[in-house]
Amino acid sequence: MNKHLEQLREKMRERGIDVYVVPTSDYHESEYVSEHFACRRYITGFTGSAGTAVVTMEKAGLWTDGRYFVQAAKQLEGSGVTLQKMGVEGVPTILEYLRQAMPEGGTLGFDGRVINELLGEEMEAAVAARHAKIAYGEDLVGMIWADRPALSREPVWILDEKYCGKSAAEKIADLRAAMREAGADVHVLTALDDIVWLLNIRGNDVPCNPVVLSYLAVTETEVLLFIQEEALDDSARSYLESLGVAVKPYDSIYDYVKTLAGQAVMVEKSRVNYALCHNLDASCRVIDRMNPTALAKAVKNPVEMENIRRAHIKDGVAVTKYIYWLKKNIGKIPMDEMSVADRLEEFRREQEGYLGPSFNTISAYGPNAAMCHYSATEESKAVLEPRGLYLVDSGGQYYEGTTDITRTIALGELTAEEREHFTLTAMSMLRLGNVKFLHGCRGLNLDYVAREVFWQRGLNFDHGTGHGVGYLLNVHERPNGIRWKVVPERQDSGVLEEGMLTSDEPGIYVEGSHGIRTENLILCRKAEKTEYGQFMRFEFVTFVPIDLDAIDKSLMRPEDVEMLNAYHREVYEKISPYLTEEEADWLREATREI
Repeated sequence: MNKHLEQLREKMRERGIDVYVVPTSDYHESEYVSEHFACRRYITGFTGSAGTAVVTMEKAGLWTDGRYFVQAAKQLEGSGVTLQKMGVEGVPTILEYLRQAMPEGGTLGFDGRVINELLGEEMEAAVAARHAKIAYGEDLVGMIWADRPALSREPVWILDEKYCGKSAAEKIADLRAAMREAGADVHVLTALDDIVWLLNIRGNDVPCNPVVLSYLAVTETEVLLFIQEEALDDSARSYLESLGVAVKPYDSIYDYVKTLAGQAVMVEKSRVNYALCHNLDASCRVIDRMNPTALAKAVKNPVEMENIRRAHIKDGVAVTKYIYWLKKNIGKIPMDEMSVADRLEEFRREQEGYLGPSFNTISAYGPNAAMCHYSATEESKAVLEPRGLYLVDSGGQYYEGTTDITRTIALGELTAEEREHFTLTAMSMLRLGNVKFLHGCRGLNLDYVAREVFWQRGLNFDHGTGHGVGYLLNVHERPNGIRWKVVPERQDSGVLEEGMLTSDEPGIYVEGSHGIRTENLILCRKAEKTEYGQFMRFEFVTFVPIDLDAIDKSLMRPEDVEMLNAYHREVYEKISPYLTEEEADWLREATREI
């Protein structure tokens, strides 16, 4: 790693750059990135999915959050890169560090294609007092990375209307109406999930997210798709032509925006990259607002809602079969965190319409589950034994939608504390899924329903209770979410609307002992309308048993017991027809009334 750092510093010296920033990002602000964009990993050696490197001539730092402190400390050892623990007292933020590290009249460098405009403006402001210059035009890591993987250019395919429920032509018309309302002449989209949703296409250019590397520009008369043309076959070309979509070379977006002199250009600064914005003519009027596609995409239409239910039956069958297999074989055959995750993937592959995982499976036994975003490796994987708790957080992409489910499973004898924590988590998930609320509520209003059972006992979990989920798209989708405090950059505090799909995933984590999370997906639906307004409710779409072997009924109120029993009645009714006789007999017992 020192070699890579020194090579980077040599490039910095050649170009007069004093501080260089390397984020975990692609040109589109994607949450997950392909191998081509693993620049931060190349420089630091840290393999986690989130982190930012800041390099000066004397020092290098890696900023990441609490999910990765243990992993980063190990991987950065001897690398010349110092771990900066985000959110820990005494650790400067990246912006604070830039203010300190920037010499008077120095230069801050970064690849402007992988820094969003909003962050770029914040970094400009951070170094302004030092009268620093900004150099955003070159990818210095790319210059030293000799065997860098090529940009992904997987084939584009068309999502049939029987799955998406609305034609791309209708979606484009709706977007143009929103542009007129905003006073925009041109809307430039760079968020990949927004683009593929709008055009009803999918691809495979980002791990686990069926999206296509592309940019899109929409005017009143034109739709321009900037894409690697190798990704388009004749069928995809004909489809796009039928929509009136003109295909342009992927990188020519930067030349295109230079032609927009004097026009009102709508972009979302937190999603569009810095280089693109800085190629706009100075005469352009920039309208900064959330892409209208973001809300439209989050509100699933009736066809999508019905397909989502079908996808979750398939997924529920796969995960239920997996739990049965695990319970039946624990202690009898060798099992470790990676081998059992592979077995779960096999059960999903048996389901018709399964396309692949929606994120990397979290398979964690015992103390490893206390790291809520743990990722097993050949070095770290634990062997499963017939005692304690095993947590698996996983999901699938199906033609009928995207799934995300967590179950914690008792493999044998449990402590009283494990039983208590498991029961509280199940109660929390069920209470939130059964809540009723007035339209206009946000996740911020509802989060206490889930946390109250923990807070009453002085307990808490340090992550959001729920996130939006896409339709055959990203497993994390704005603007709906459920958390107790505002995190502006997540943009997940929107009003909950009918058709929004959200996770319901409380948990509890005890370092060195155990971690527990129980997660269902919930679909927002209308309930009754009265003189007080429109009431809303949630519908469970996830149907997999909650392990009764870990439940302590004495901790539950009568209504908690009834919610669990009612949920299990539905699980048996919906899943048992797809099981073998032996599996169905087991499920009957696993969903018995308590």
